[in-house]
Amino acid sequence: MPPLAAFPKAFMQTLCKDGSMNVSEWIELGSTLDVQGLEWYAGFIEMEDESNWSRFRREVEDNGQVIPMMCCSPDFTHPDENFRKKEIAKQHRWIDMTAALGGRYCRVLSGQRRPSLSIDEGVRLAAESIRTCLPYAADRGITLVIENHYKDDFWEYPEFAQKMDVFCQLVDQIDHPHFGVNYDPSNAYLAGEDPIELLHRVSHRVVTMHASDRYLIEGTLEDLRREEGGSVGYARRLSHGEIGKGLNDYDAIFTELKRVGFDGWISIEDGVDGMDQLARSVTFLKGKLAEYWQ
Repeated sequence: MPPLAAFPKAFMQTLCKDGSMNVSEWIELGSTLDVQGLEWYAGFIEMEDESNWSRFRREVEDNGQVIPMMCCSPDFTHPDENFRKKEIAKQHRWIDMTAALGGRYCRVLSGQRRPSLSIDEGVRLAAESIRTCLPYAADRGITLVIENHYKDDFWEYPEFAQKMDVFCQLVDQIDHPHFGVNYDPSNAYLAGEDPIELLHRVSHRVVTMHASDRYLIEGTLEDLRREEGGSVGYARRLSHGEIGKGLNDYDAIFTELKRVGFDGWISIEDGVDGMDQLARSVTFLKGKLAEYWQ
């Protein structure tokens, strides 16, 4: 059965910006959840000090959990070559960080969807940058996973490869044993698209997954596709919520993932309304996984 991890979605500002929560506090909160791992974020303030890397790994492992995957946000679509080289250097450091924490998977993204960037040029720049990072990752036993992302919390523009066709075009450009997809069904809704259609197109490349759920605050999905898909800023019609009670069809998702033999990590990106909500999401996913992976 695929193992579960948790991501501190509710605490990104406190861990990454104002420092009002420290990482050890998140580790203690995460230890109360019935999951096997904690997904990490490269932008935690305390991760700037490399001496903390081994300490945090010990703290997590002392609680009987592991750090399987790293969430980070390289910006590979900038037109300036020197900027991209600096992003590649950052990605190398995040790969080192992942290895030091004992992880196996490190996220990559395409980059920001700048208004002047054509699709073909953006795909070329992102693919070239990711391919440049792959030997470095492979030498350290790390697999790079690209997510069908919406927008990093701290970016100005949404993800360049947010739309399904662009995402698939980019994925098809990269064939390497240490490269795969981190599938996030909720992000497809934010692009105004069908997450199950996307999954069927990339399921053979999926090695990790983000689990969350979204709710329509007002209107219909058609309203979302017409008005919100791909807009700058988060979609006003959607909000995060408890897994199993929103738009995502986890029966369809797990049916397809089981069909292709998926057994990778599933990291939960919810709990924005508190740890009790996150615990209920864990319970839902464990029950649903047991139905499909006996």
